[in-house]
Amino acid sequence: MGRTHVSGPAPAYGRAMPRPDRAPRLPTSPGFWRSPLRGPWLTSVLGLVLLAGITVLFVTGLVSYAAYNPDLSPVNDKTPGKGLLGFYLFAWPTGPHWLYRLTQGVHVTLGLTLIPVLLAKLWSVVPKLFALPPARSVSHALERISLLLLVGGVLFEFTTGVLNIQLDYLFPGSFYALHFYGAWVFFAAFAVHVALRLPAALRNVRQLRSGREREAAELVSPRPAPPTVSRRGALGLVGGASLLLFATSVGQSLGGVWRRTALLAPHGGADPGSGPNGFQINKTAAYAGIRPAETGEDAWRLVVTGRTGTVRLARADLLRLPQHSAALPIACVEGWSTPDQWWRGVRLRDLAALVGYDTDPPDVLVESLQRHGPFRRAALRANQVADPRSLLALSVNGEILTADHGHPARIIVPAAPGVLNTKWVARLTFGDL
Repeated sequence: MGRTHVSGPAPAYGRAMPRPDRAPRLPTSPGFWRSPLRGPWLTSVLGLVLLAGITVLFVTGLVSYAAYNPDLSPVNDKTPGKGLLGFYLFAWPTGPHWLYRLTQGVHVTLGLTLIPVLLAKLWSVVPKLFALPPARSVSHALERISLLLLVGGVLFEFTTGVLNIQLDYLFPGSFYALHFYGAWVFFAAFAVHVALRLPAALRNVRQLRSGREREAAELVSPRPAPPTVSRRGALGLVGGASLLLFATSVGQSLGGVWRRTALLAPHGGADPGSGPNGFQINKTAAYAGIRPAETGEDAWRLVVTGRTGTVRLARADLLRLPQHSAALPIACVEGWSTPDQWWRGVRLRDLAALVGYDTDPPDVLVESLQRHGPFRRAALRANQVADPRSLLALSVNGEILTADHGHPARIIVPAAPGVLNTKWVARLTFGDL
């Protein structure tokens, strides 16, 4: 009798033979990443969006840093070891009065909006992170190192930025220093990456537009799974997620009725109260350790020091000085801001005149009753002091300041970051800082 011949090796006893169509289990295997969406075109489109967006983020981030006038005084400089990275081309202006509100609103809102694009971009190139061998040449090794700095840097910057927006300071050290130095490390790697990859990205996009798309094998799976969505559909999903984040965060920068739409922001939703003082704040008087006994009419005195000596002014004395009004917003580094509020008080330049600076008022060091915190002391540049809209405010929207808004007196300066609009002012020192 004949036997049926079975070709191939006999299976080992008690062990099933591997199926030839089984996907590899290791991410370093070429067939592990099976999505048919990955390819140079998708990666290039996402990369071009990030190129434009991250460039804007970097510029607005540097602008935000310059708004603190960190070269003016050590009290304003939260990155003392910056060296050449802390270059300044201009003194921060006071106009337009909404300047910082615009630049920081763009920085924060755009950063949140780009998160889905960033995640999609990282997903599209993740096979390259596991490619073997790790380095095929010296130039390839340098490219891989820059890629490590790029991915690590962008994740660090976006993570610290989101945590700061959410007021969750889980990271060690100062947000300002970490975000500043991280930005330079990331952008250096970003610039190298753009120089290496931009020509290929533009070429891939042009090929699709001309109908001559030829996918390179670098990101295309050798064993693609059946598609469940087109690449344009995937881009639509990413774009929709970005629009959702935009719609649920931009309201904190616009303020007013739009604030209620900022569902993902701590300063979204309804304003904290009603009436003239019913607008956003970052710190309450209780949180800052301000005691009512310190701010009472009998206890509080403003100490003003300058060229001709020192004067001490009670709140009643300030009210007898010429009063002026200015419509100015509050805008903070977390991206939230208020619409213009009507502030009324004494011009800073008039206070400078009381201590010998009748013309050309100098820089001023402002000190708060607040005993702790990085900006309990802040310096303002001479151009900020000289602006007629820069006030030591005593009231807002027709009513006396509440304790949470800085009673008995606070600084309000056009186009300045919120932390430089010092609350609970105790001392003004004009002149050399």
